[in-house]
Amino acid sequence: MAEKLRMAARVFVYGTLKRGEPNHHWLTKKENGQARFLGRGKTETKFPLVVGTRYNIPFLLARPGEGNHIEGEVYEVDETMLSKLDILEDYPDYYDREQQTILMEQNETIQCWLYLIRNFPDKMLAKELLISYHNTPERPYNEKSVRTVSARDDLSY
Repeated sequence: MAEKLRMAARVFVYGTLKRGEPNHHWLTKKENGQARFLGRGKTETKFPLVVGTRYNIPFLLARPGEGNHIEGEVYEVDETMLSKLDILEDYPDYYDREQQTILMEQNETIQCWLYLIRNFPDKMLAKELLISYHNTPERPYNEKSVRTVSARDDLSY
């Protein structure tokens, strides 16, 4: 008899972790733990979502009430996967993680963790404010393995 997995948390992803985006493989690798897609949703609170640095990284900026209702995907994850996502997002040293209300496509609201940046230069707010992130050939995302400078040190771009 199959044992039911104990899922630890719901996570809202808005950038490179979405299906079809460069880091989605983090959610599908068995060695990272378990993740189950629950559906698409958007933040109940508006946030600025921008693409920044020379590496074209999507950043959700910790300025609630500014920007847009951000579109993304919700996953239910186990503790192992949540800890792997924390590593990817360099939480708590770079990104922070907080609970936010997400409005699902079926008009249900749920609480989810999301990752955001609290410390950023004000000029990041002058960038194009997105509703939804998509990796594009015009602004290709660069994975950590090819970066010559850490994203934390490159926020001036």
